[in-house]
Formats: sequence, C-alpha cells, structure tokens
Amino acid sequence: MFFGSIPALVTPFRDGKFDGNAYATFIEWQIEEGSSALVPCGTTGEAPTLPVDEHHRIIAACVKAADGRVPVIAGCGSNDTATALDHLARAAANGADAALVVTPYYNRPSQEGLIAHYMALADASAIPIIVYSVPGRTGVGLTIETITRLSLHERIIGIKDATGDLGRVSATRAAVGEGFVQLSGNDDTALGFAAMGGEGCISVTANVAPRLCAALQEACHAGAYQTARAIQHRLYPLHAALFSDASPAPAKYALMRLGRMTEEVRLPLVPASPAARAAVDAALAHAGIA
Repeated sequence: MFFGSIPALVTPFRDGKFDGNAYATFIEWQIEEGSSALVPCGTTGEAPTLPVDEHHRIIAACVKAADGRVPVIAGCGSNDTATALDHLARAAANGADAALVVTPYYNRPSQEGLIAHYMALADASAIPIIVYSVPGRTGVGLTIETITRLSLHERIIGIKDATGDLGRVSATRAAVGEGFVQLSGNDDTALGFAAMGGEGCISVTANVAPRLCAALQEACHAGAYQTARAIQHRLYPLHAALFSDASPAPAKYALMRLGRMTEEVRLPLVPASPAARAAVDAALAHAGIA
C-alpha cells in the first residue's frame, strides 16, 4: 500500500487560519502529478503549531480530498503516549489509512521506553502504524534491534528512516525480512535509499515538484537508475534549498511562487529569509519548474 513518492504535506494558512480551499486544490494537484500517498500533519505540516481539534480537522480534510484515490498516513506522533493514543483514535475515526508516529522528542526515552510506547499504541490502534526515526530532531533514534522487536507487532508495518544512514536499509531488511515497509525520510538520499531496497520516500520536495519526485521513484522501482540519476541531478539543488531556512518556510515560498498557496507560516517559524528565497529561486530554475 505504501510506496513511491509520498509528500509530507505543508499546511496552507491564510490570515492565521487553515486554508481549506487551498489544501483541497493542493491535494488534487498532488494526486494528478503522481504522488502515491499523502501525509497530513507531520513536521512539514507544522503539526507542533496545530491545536488538537484543528490537527484532526486537517486530517479529515485530507481524507475527504483524497477520496480513496491514494492512502492517507496521518501524523499522530507525540512525546506523550496518552496524547498519541488520542491522535490515533481520532485519525482512524476520520478515515486515515495509517498513522506516522515519530519517536517521542525532548524527553528522550530509552530503547525499552520506545518499545513500550509503540507497543501500547499498536495494541490500541485501529489502523497500521509507520514508526518514524529522526534523531536529529527528536534526540533519540530507533536501533535495528528495536525495529526488529517492533516489527513483530502486526500493526507496526514499516519505518520512515530519516537518519541518513543508507546501510540501515540493508541492516533492517536482514533483521526483519521482506514485507516491512522502509521509506526514506530524506530527499537528498532517496535515490540511494531506493537502490538499497527502500520502497519510497516521505518527501518535503514532493510538495513543490511532485511529478519529478514521483518519476524518480518510478524509475528506481523499474531499475532505470540512469533515468533516476538524471532526475536526481535536476532535483538536488531544490532538496538543499528547501532546508536553507527553517522548514517548511522555503517550501511555502516555493509554493507561493507556483501559485499554490500563501507563504504564511505560524510562529515560532517566520517566512524564508532573502538568502533562502534566492536559493529556492535558483533551484526552481535548475529543475525547470519555474
């Protein structure tokens, strides 16, 4: 069910409020351009700034706009297990197909704590869970041993790996076996991740260049790595530019340039700096997008 190019959707705002019309139009474009699933309310969707009711209103809006054409993987992570349980229940009630659950952040639990956290969530969840390891943001990551133990639960079906360590793809496959979904969490290494055996990428860049990101994944799955490398060369400056300032401000600037939404972000984020804007402008031109 989960493969290919999967955008970690930005959340459009207008005058401080969620812009539902822009979101529905944006999702329609994503599906038309070849995105194979959608992730609302992740980090790129500014989930830390979303009150709980708004968070789930946005997930419901995504499910409605997708209309069963592609799966919706709802952001449900928290550093509090009880809050994550509430997110899971609400996401399932709103029709999400699966949940993306980041490791608890700031409180930095041990590996045993992470196992207990995820097992409690999986035991209670009505939908499958994709665990998310991004130690650069959360301060704690999932070891291969922990992933192996988690994979034994029938509702823990895969991982978004944003460690940047491509060897983990092979190490995880050797430990867990086939059938456990491995998705890259980094656009810049998505090509290498696919070559090592990954199924796809939960992508920031796909917000801005969905057709190219989908084509890269399709080429990888077909074994057409010369084509994939050519697409990677077009996209690589954009991968970098979208993180030249606090994400998702550069992505929202790019989408404003493409006429998709305003560039508005919520505090403590601020709009992209002049230097980041210049980097995005150059990268869009290099990719042939604008």
